[in-house]
Amino acid sequence: MTRHAFVFPGQGSQSVGMGLELYKAFPVARAVFEEVNEALKVNLSRLMFEGDPAELTATENTQPALFAVSMAVVRTLEQEGGFALEEKAALLAGHSLGEYAALTAAGVMGISEGARLLRLRGQAMQRAVPAGQGGMAAILGVEPELAREICEECAQGEVLEIANDNGGGQIVISGHLGAVERAMTAAKDRGIRRVVKLPVSAPFHSSLMAPAAEEMKTALQEAELHAAAIPVIANVTAEEVSRPDDVRNLLGRQITGQVRWRETVLAMPEKGITCQHELGAGKVLTGLARRIVPDMSADHAGTPAEIETMLKSL
Repeated sequence: MTRHAFVFPGQGSQSVGMGLELYKAFPVARAVFEEVNEALKVNLSRLMFEGDPAELTATENTQPALFAVSMAVVRTLEQEGGFALEEKAALLAGHSLGEYAALTAAGVMGISEGARLLRLRGQAMQRAVPAGQGGMAAILGVEPELAREICEECAQGEVLEIANDNGGGQIVISGHLGAVERAMTAAKDRGIRRVVKLPVSAPFHSSLMAPAAEEMKTALQEAELHAAAIPVIANVTAEEVSRPDDVRNLLGRQITGQVRWRETVLAMPEKGITCQHELGAGKVLTGLARRIVPDMSADHAGTPAEIETMLKSL
């Protein structure tokens, strides 16, 4: 029996033009983009379709923009396929901000609520650490144990932590800029094949984000949330979450906590998942899945043609 998991991408998958084909082809997708615009009181879709790449990359724009594309794909799949996602999905998960898309697809929150929360999340994360004081880097071809050792060695009294355990040998570190740069040098000295400084404005998923976490805890307490109709794997525990109070707690912790994506994907075959489908911009999570669990089928959909192909497998 085929069991499907649907996953939703995080920051880094954005590009100018994303979602435009969906907007033109499907009224149901257009309605999603317009709902997000209305919820935020800005023309976010115009920025997504034809805006300045630097402006789109600003965290407060990137987060709701990627969310909008993912939800447009969900609604289009449902309409074109003639089903509700809960009829097909055994499991959902999202990478960092993608967890909000997963929870929205599971019925925990509405599209407007998700967009507003992500706009607030992006703004809070930008405010938490002054520009130039923090940074992030991806270390490729390293095991988590060695990455932790490098972080401990290079912190030297500053904050330096594993932000994402993405799997496939990909670890992202986050913290004070000087500590991140020391770790990049140390990793290269150890013969690690590739180290990349990430073009981000703040040290996401580190304890330096504590002020943003406090802001989000307040916003989440005021948000209208419902029990999940589909199980969702939370980033910070790599375990299923469904109760609204648990969702509030875990989304608050997620701001400073590690994204345990490798464990999330490894849990899928253990839960009987045979196919992973990435919904939204890019195909980062599809590539990771193929490296983490090569025997599990993985595909992605973010355009009308890709949706048509995916529907054949559903």
